[in-house]
Amino acid sequence: MKLDILAIGAHPDDVEMSCGGTIAKEIANGKKVGILDLTRGELGTRGSAEIRDQESKNAAEILGVHMRQNLAFADGFFVNNHASQLEIIKVIRKYKPEIVLCNAIDDRHIDHSKGSKLASDACFLSGLRKIETIHEGNHQQEWRPKLVYHYIQWKDIEPDVVVDVTGYMDIKLKSIFAYKSQFFDENSKEPLTPISSKNASDSMEYRNRNLGRIIGTEAAEGYTVERYPAVDSIFDLK
Repeated sequence: MKLDILAIGAHPDDVEMSCGGTIAKEIANGKKVGILDLTRGELGTRGSAEIRDQESKNAAEILGVHMRQNLAFADGFFVNNHASQLEIIKVIRKYKPEIVLCNAIDDRHIDHSKGSKLASDACFLSGLRKIETIHEGNHQQEWRPKLVYHYIQWKDIEPDVVVDVTGYMDIKLKSIFAYKSQFFDENSKEPLTPISSKNASDSMEYRNRNLGRIIGTEAAEGYTVERYPAVDSIFDLK
């Protein structure tokens, strides 16, 4: 199966929180979208890796993605090295996405910026024919995604591109709150974390609503890019 978009996240829930609206919109438009999680989020203060596994499965079903895979790298300790790059390259060459969405270039959690650079480097290296990878006994052909977009996470990074996600916030929020162990629950006895507060839960909507306000729509998601964004006509800009 060839994908149009591959969304990569350091942890399960990164993708839903940051680009879930974009994913829902593109799937509704007939695009094939997959998610690649680098870790199982096993160092998370609340819940467990096993709970996260089930939550990520539920979230994937809500979004309607065509595949979801977890590389089970070490949460907090994965590194951008040869071995890690090859594992991502194998996935890129298998699904041949045109676009990759990946972690923020700078963020509160150290895994986010690490995951950002690792995914970006793997996208480039995947296009080099002399790097050999094998999947199910077959040599894979080189493949380089046309575009790499970095979504925005905890920090308010200035976006280079924004995507109108009006009409897709409900499904995005449902996919986020499928991670019940991680978010606000007034009855929970688990320790408080930065994303488990009521304010953090509310921010999942109001930040997108505010970005939509700025571009004149109901909601939007922002991205930074690695090269100049291009349009066929200046009339393509909203």
